[in-house]
Amino acid sequence: MTTLQIFLAIGPWQIAIVVLVVLLLFGGKKIPELMRGLGSGIKEFKDASKEDEPLEEKKD
Repeated sequence: MTTLQIFLAIGPWQIAIVVLVVLLLFGGKKIPELMRGLGSGIKEFKDASKEDEPLEEKKD
């Protein structure tokens, strides 16, 4: 079984179990903080990658 087949085999029950485990581990109050941190990290990564693009174009 390839990685793609394993990824496609994930169904709604498996997702529900993962969500339940995350809720049990972190609690309902911590999840918004974690998502906020994740979102800001993604935003910073995108901003940093956009800043690097003009530098690469100038080298050509």
